[in-house]
Amino acid sequence: MAKRAKRGKAETLALPMAGRVAIGAVAVAALGYGLLSHQESLQPTRKPPAHQALASSTPVYVATPVHASASASTPAPAPVPIPIPAPAPVVEPPKAAEGPGALVRQVVDYTSHQTPGTVIVDTKNTFLYLVLNDTQALRYGIGVGREGFTWSGEQTVARKTEWPDWRPPPEMLVRQPYLPRFMAGGPTNPLGARAMYLGETEFRIHGTNKPDTIGKRVSSGCIRLTNDDVTDLYERVKVGAKVIVLPASATRRPSDPASSSNRPAANEAQMSSSGPKVAEVQ
Repeated sequence: MAKRAKRGKAETLALPMAGRVAIGAVAVAALGYGLLSHQESLQPTRKPPAHQALASSTPVYVATPVHASASASTPAPAPVPIPIPAPAPVVEPPKAAEGPGALVRQVVDYTSHQTPGTVIVDTKNTFLYLVLNDTQALRYGIGVGREGFTWSGEQTVARKTEWPDWRPPPEMLVRQPYLPRFMAGGPTNPLGARAMYLGETEFRIHGTNKPDTIGKRVSSGCIRLTNDDVTDLYERVKVGAKVIVLPASATRRPSDPASSSNRPAANEAQMSSSGPKVAEVQ
């Protein structure tokens, strides 16, 4: 009886033990499966090899380098030439001209032993020469005194004035009483843009507001130039410069007009008894 009781008790204990072992085995299997699944989920994703990527259905485009796009047989473009500015033209004095162009300001051959800066007035040929050296002069076209009002001699530039006022002398007002007693300097003034007064006389080298009178004998004894020319001469001639006025009857081109007298010749200028008071008028 005792043996049966022990066997029954052992079988009774053996059944729960087997269940426990079975349950433990199931639990261990479940735990192992969970661990394996977790490790797989933690593994990083690997990029496919290059040959697998090329075999993919999605095309892969690779940009061609710029330097490799040109063919080796294609010549390189020619360099663009840089434009070189043309040199500035050399300013030369105008050449001598004939006919109407002879009155244009120009450098000409002119033989003279006068000091550079001397002014020589060729009344006969209506030219004014500014001596540059022994063989050249700057020539201007001029208007000179009409018949009866020409003169010759040697004077000096006493003073210079820009846009001078004009006051006709009494002798001129007697001959032309309609003239204004005073006219302020300006474009309408008959003395023009510049005036160079000769000695103590009323004679001047001056401009004019009537350029069509250049080359003619229309003045009362003054020497007129265009406003452009008189402005140019004004800048070149100094106060104290010698001015030689040749007689209107001269038939030759002077090589050295130094023999001219120091005062206007009385037989070539009509003056009033009070002295040389002839002034310019249109």
